[in-house]
Amino acid sequence: MLVYPCGLDVSSRSLTFLAARLREHRRRIGSRRRRLPVGRQALLVLAHLRNGTTYAQLAAGFEVGTSTVYRYINEAVELLAVLAPTLDEAVRTASRKAYVLIDGTLLPIDRIAADRPFYSGKHKKHGMNVQVLADPFGCLLWASPALPGAVHDVRAARQHGIVDALTEVGSACWADKGHRVAVGTVRTPYWGRWATLSAGQQAVNRSHVKIRALVERAVAILKSWRLLRKLRCSTTRITGLVQAVLALHLASSA
Repeated sequence: MLVYPCGLDVSSRSLTFLAARLREHRRRIGSRRRRLPVGRQALLVLAHLRNGTTYAQLAAGFEVGTSTVYRYINEAVELLAVLAPTLDEAVRTASRKAYVLIDGTLLPIDRIAADRPFYSGKHKKHGMNVQVLADPFGCLLWASPALPGAVHDVRAARQHGIVDALTEVGSACWADKGHRVAVGTVRTPYWGRWATLSAGQQAVNRSHVKIRALVERAVAILKSWRLLRKLRCSTTRITGLVQAVLALHLASSA
């Protein structure tokens, strides 16, 4: 396999943050000898999460075995996942905002047609449903655990307890039509064909779209970590990967 140098469009703060967590972990478990120092392990993990670089490619580039790459990545993802904010923490942050934005996104996965629970009829592909909370400027606040792609957005929001949590603190939330039957403080546009809506309802929907559009920025931030654009791992690991990405993003933007 040929090896070549490659750039990584990630802030050095992410590398420093992850390396510090790995150093603390190694000290805590008494780990002494490793094939790679913490800085190189952190770089390996960031290359996997940001660029979606495969285990085989990383093994060749860092001159270690693929099993070592697998262990290093799993170790780092587990450390990062526990640092991601919980829904309660995100809601407390949201309560200090004028309002929040919510949207559901599909993370594509590598599955066959027989895996019906993971097939999204809306997107016409297999994937995992993740709910995203953002502030009024489109900054990512929280990402939910991943559910099978067949789960509808409003059902996912209810299952995670997002609607109840936001209602409890009285935080207004703008959502799309996929959350239209949600109650509480969730605000959705008027439902119906454009021609059947009154002029006032059309004006409200136009205003609603302008407010809610910034949530797409938060979704784009999440998917700028290219591993999440096409996941080929077990579906049980996807929640941890999403939470690890969330923790890295928040640490680098703090």
